[in-house]
Amino acid sequence: MELPPGFRFHPTDEELIVYYLCNQATSQPCPASIIPEVDIYKFDPWELPDKSGFGENEWYFFTPRERKYPNGVRPNRATVSGYWKATGTDKSIFSGSKHIGVKKALVFYKGRPPKGIKTDWIMHEYRLIGSRRQANRQIGSMRVSLLTLYSF
Repeated sequence: MELPPGFRFHPTDEELIVYYLCNQATSQPCPASIIPEVDIYKFDPWELPDKSGFGENEWYFFTPRERKYPNGVRPNRATVSGYWKATGTDKSIFSGSKHIGVKKALVFYKGRPPKGIKTDWIMHEYRLIGSRRQANRQIGSMRVSLLTLYSF
């Protein structure tokens, strides 16, 4: 999607959760169809800017959250030539006083753990807060995350 001159997509964390991730997870239309659905773990981070319709150093994607093990809870964050590693603590996202989501920072490492080489690629993962039953109803049995990818 081409954005008009001067347009900047710079939503707050709350706006990303309320107007985009919640809508996507419940199959409702988003305010604007500017965030593509891409399984980002099938690509390395430097390949992803071409999968987005806009952005220079910041890109947004909806992506499925797949588990590392069928009966486990850990997400699989491996890519073709590396992996995303969580860093820091999760940040709670609120709408008023209601806890609506979580933001997690991840850094991309080339190679395989524990000998991966840290890169400058950073990703923020947004997840909805809700019961497991609600999470399993989202888009069938697929859980969805909204991701913001940064390059430096």
